[in-house]
Amino acid sequence: MGCLSHPKIIPDTVEERKYQISMAKDCLKVNTLLVLPTGLGKTIVALYVTAVMLQEGRKVLLMAPTKPLVEQHSSVFSELLVDTKMGVMNGLMSPQTRKRIVEENDLIVSTPQCIANDLENGMYAMKDFGLVIYDEAHRGTGNYAYVTVAGHCDRNNRAMGLTASPGSDIKKVEEVCRNLGFVRIDVRTENDPDVAPYIHDTYVQKIEVNMPKDLLDIVDILKKLLDHYFIELSNLRLTKENWPPSTTHMLMIGDSLQKRMRRGEKSATLYRGLTVQSICIKILHAINLAETQGMSSLRSYLKKLNEDALAQKGNKGGKELVARSEYLDVWKMVSESKIEHPKVSKLMSLVSQILNSDGSAKVMVFTQYRDTCDMLVEKLSSIDGARVGKLIGQSNGGLRQKEQIGILDEFRSGKRNVIVATSVGEEGLDIASTNAVIFYEPVPSEIRTIQRRGRTGRKNDGEVYVLMAKGTMDEVFENSSKKKEDQMRSRLEKLNRELSLSIEEGQMKLGDF
Repeated sequence: MGCLSHPKIIPDTVEERKYQISMAKDCLKVNTLLVLPTGLGKTIVALYVTAVMLQEGRKVLLMAPTKPLVEQHSSVFSELLVDTKMGVMNGLMSPQTRKRIVEENDLIVSTPQCIANDLENGMYAMKDFGLVIYDEAHRGTGNYAYVTVAGHCDRNNRAMGLTASPGSDIKKVEEVCRNLGFVRIDVRTENDPDVAPYIHDTYVQKIEVNMPKDLLDIVDILKKLLDHYFIELSNLRLTKENWPPSTTHMLMIGDSLQKRMRRGEKSATLYRGLTVQSICIKILHAINLAETQGMSSLRSYLKKLNEDALAQKGNKGGKELVARSEYLDVWKMVSESKIEHPKVSKLMSLVSQILNSDGSAKVMVFTQYRDTCDMLVEKLSSIDGARVGKLIGQSNGGLRQKEQIGILDEFRSGKRNVIVATSVGEEGLDIASTNAVIFYEPVPSEIRTIQRRGRTGRKNDGEVYVLMAKGTMDEVFENSSKKKEDQMRSRLEKLNRELSLSIEEGQMKLGDF
């Protein structure tokens, strides 16, 4: 296969793929939300569009949500572009320094918040840029900084959004398009004829395990306790008829009660409803941990509930919950049990098998919760030949972005061959191609599922394993994610047709772009 040819791109460095060229040319014509699964080269499409704009003497602004992503983009673009002055910006720099960087460079790579602040303060104007690229564009909702930046753009700014998955909620996709000025959606998947030749197979295997008796007994007690409080909510006339006591239902009840409180209501029903709703949320979370994570994560959560209840300003619902005899029975069982979730032994066996079959193999394990992440790092580190690293976010004493980058560099170099990651490992970061991705649990989000799965099958065939506990929320989440993923493409194509029709009719259905 040939290489991408353009005066601004270093020769013989980028493989030419026809679908990328086609997408890039269309992005140059009209503001486009580009949807391309992880590993299929969204960055290369952006590179080509950037090269064309730079050749025309237009400045380019590329924004990414995090500093590691900014560093990643700046590294790729600096290695592949020729005769290009590039400036990298973030919020730690003074506004005057950023202003100078904008004035002196052709390509600016930055986090969005500092750009939004500078624009609001009049440090520079968007008229300076011919092209604005929004990486992880699905974030462009609500009051996110992308929305502020887009508000300073006009028809002279070409806009381009990059995402592996904008999601199946068409209203949110419409909001992204409206907020960021996209009038076209270009979707490609592994099944498209022009993409298929470049795809390595990714094999997805579900591995089911049975819940042990200790965990089943705990879940049974918690569900009976949940039923008790759900009946009370129903007697208070706060529940929806025929709706189960799910987290979604509880959040809806909480939102309704908060609205009543903001309107000035001070009834006994309102205050009791808020307390019971809070208790139900806690019990539901405990059930989810017991079913999908295991004893260690559940023990850690209940310990936090106990500590909060003892605090002088502890949550009222929490204090009531931990005083109940059913809860005390659960706490005793959790404290004394030596049983761990069967997923743990299955995961250890799987990782050991992968590493033993290929001395250069790399494995990425995703889990929802930090407590589980810590436990899995400890367990997997006992496997012969496993050099395990942890990739978590910054909040609450997590890893600084510099530390995150260091872990990823070690994974690329082979110093680490197993990474256990929370959601920070899902989005955007160019993680070295892995032999296998393992979901410790399914997630109900199609966006996160697609991003997790995209961490393998980049340069060679890859395996995806999904661990599931039978008869638990794992099955609910897996079905939910699959349904949303199936809906996503058809809904995006329908929305794109509506956008095109609106343009043809001269009626900007999503607002005046």
